[in-house]
Amino acid sequence: MSGPQSFVADDGRSVRFFDTGGAAEAPVLVWHHGTPQTGAVIQPVATAAAARGLRVVSVTRPGYPGSDVRPGRSVADAAADVLAVLDALGIDRFATAGASGGGPHALALAALAGGDRARAVVTLAGIAPYDRSPDWFSGMAAPGGLQAALSGREARLAYAETAEFDPDSFTARDYEVLEGEWGALGADAGAGAAEGPDGEADDDLAYVSPWGVELRAVSAPVLLIQGGADRVVPAPHAAAMLERLPHGELWIRPREGHVSVLTAFGTALDWARAAL
Repeated sequence: MSGPQSFVADDGRSVRFFDTGGAAEAPVLVWHHGTPQTGAVIQPVATAAAARGLRVVSVTRPGYPGSDVRPGRSVADAAADVLAVLDALGIDRFATAGASGGGPHALALAALAGGDRARAVVTLAGIAPYDRSPDWFSGMAAPGGLQAALSGREARLAYAETAEFDPDSFTARDYEVLEGEWGALGADAGAGAAEGPDGEADDDLAYVSPWGVELRAVSAPVLLIQGGADRVVPAPHAAAMLERLPHGELWIRPREGHVSVLTAFGTALDWARAAL
């Protein structure tokens, strides 16, 4: 895997990205990291993509290591950074996928790029647009960060000063997977948070604010994969998105949690690869 590279956005911000490279004609997967992460193409993603002949490009969102903070950014703003990197790399056609907080950004990129470029979208445990209903938080083991974000950036940053991970957010199956094939995810989450709370706080603010794109604008086929036992992003989020996506499909994996649902990643890539 390649190391981090830097791109300068139109407004002068430094944006970090990763590119596994490969043959010029290799089909491209654009990967969107979760909250918090570094944006690096972690080993299980790289391995599954390489097995299918896919080049992977991943862009670090503002506020995470290597990408300058951009307070007030929307989901679409972060996706626009990704599109600018793809343009700079000369990448026209791609599939895109994201897990957890990466899900909204995969959908936003597809909406911005259009169906001629974004040929397929996959979200795994993706969060739905905030609908201002208390039910949006139902089933979340630890919604405190998102709820604090409703009161603004300063409130979310203040929350981060004392916040701790709630171990009940993950199921026994989640912990099993983190100790095995997706162990790199946990290590990368720690690295993503190591330089401060800006990235995670601004992600949460973006999730509970208008995304800047509408789901109905996603013209590509979308595969939503959701764990029925997810305690971080409960299953109704996927069902809510399915209703708004013109070409959506939902796979529910009843026994999987927020992390263990990633065991479906290889199968999801097979689905996306067929569109390229």
